[in-house]
Amino acid sequence: MDYRKMFSLEGKIALVTGASYGIGFAIASGLANAGATIVFNDIKPELVDKGLAAYKELGINARGFVCDVTDENQVKEMVATIEKEIGIIDILVNNAGIIKRIPMCEMTAEEFRQVIDVDLNGPFIVSKAVIPSMIKKGHGKIINICSMMSELGRETVSAYAAAKGGLKMLTRNIASEYGGFNIQCNGLGPGYIATPQTAPLREDGHPFNNFIISKTPAARWGTPEDLIGPALFLASDASNFVNGHILYVDGGILAYIGKQP
Repeated sequence: MDYRKMFSLEGKIALVTGASYGIGFAIASGLANAGATIVFNDIKPELVDKGLAAYKELGINARGFVCDVTDENQVKEMVATIEKEIGIIDILVNNAGIIKRIPMCEMTAEEFRQVIDVDLNGPFIVSKAVIPSMIKKGHGKIINICSMMSELGRETVSAYAAAKGGLKMLTRNIASEYGGFNIQCNGLGPGYIATPQTAPLREDGHPFNNFIISKTPAARWGTPEDLIGPALFLASDASNFVNGHILYVDGGILAYIGKQP
């Protein structure tokens, strides 16, 4: 058996939502380097243009669409266009998401609904749009970007934790409902990742930086590149009998109670 071929994505089409930058961009770039054709979306034209330029700089010929993952009609139209112009989607990465760090009793119901809409309803809507063609094609891979907040609570992230906990169970239910059609749906759960958005928190001496390093056995923040290998595994034939699993890429933080004070 050629084990390298098991991880090849040659001839596969991957849709990565919200992949103009950050974690989604890193994952999509990794899938492209394994041979996949990359399609991505974002909610604003300027973000799609930014993403296209970044992919081009890496030599990746990606296609970008302006699409709101919470709008079912927009998603249906995007998927129909992809299928007509590029081909049936083999791999879906539900990456698009938002977070609002607001204490629960100060958060409005509308703010709570907005996070749930993007982080939970969005993956439901996009998955529902791609599954029928995956069934007809005879295979499919869906990767939901979960979070450590799929397992843990923390101050100010009630909506995010509720959404990501729900996404964990949506992942398991898709696996349960469509596994018989050779569709594998798994979750990828990043730990604390070093991105431009977290740069202020990672400065030496910042209390949150010290807190995260002390709680992580790897004693460092993760990088977007740390997610590429696990994503490639879940997107490839190497994971054909892995279904309904959440793969946490967190440096061991969920396994660790922390050092004694």
